[in-house]
Amino acid sequence: MMSHLTSHDIGFARANGPVCPFDRRLMDASTLRQVQAPLKQQYLEQPEAAQLTLTATGDLSEGVTCSVQTGKALVAAGLHRATGGDGLSVCSGDMLLQALVACAGVTMQAVATALAIPVTAGTVRVEGDLDFRGTLGVDRSAPVGFTDIRLSFTLDTTASADELATLLRLTERYCVVLQTLRVPPTLTATLDTATAAGA
Repeated sequence: MMSHLTSHDIGFARANGPVCPFDRRLMDASTLRQVQAPLKQQYLEQPEAAQLTLTATGDLSEGVTCSVQTGKALVAAGLHRATGGDGLSVCSGDMLLQALVACAGVTMQAVATALAIPVTAGTVRVEGDLDFRGTLGVDRSAPVGFTDIRLSFTLDTTASADELATLLRLTERYCVVLQTLRVPPTLTATLDTATAAGA
């Protein structure tokens, strides 16, 4: 049975946003608990051990691009076609949506595994709305960022309606990227010159 779950509370996307197929690896509830149990115990006893600072870096490249190291590959981000890009570099807005798709997909699979909710396969899709007048400075009243983001899941499952409701609720609750977008963190920006940084 194909079930469609949606989460509408969070906003950039293209009409055809990123889609992620579910990949059910060899992981069951017992294995997942075995892997996570010592970590949970450590975090209970040492809360500071759970507090990490994740980092991302990029190098300003030729033209209007920035090369970002993802850990798996080097990604060259550039302007979207709607802002004058050539389409050869990835759009950072797309990367944001892809991060949400990836995080939501992994979280949902972890929740389904932990609760033994049967999910044979499925897809995660994100759509978002963006007015490019904002980032181009064409209209000061136009927002620069995403105004609406729509996250949806289509699952091949025999789970009950109650199980699916629980699955969606816990996925939303524990998805890091979703919660970051829904409850924005304090964000600061600084600028240093190469001379000052090397001094």
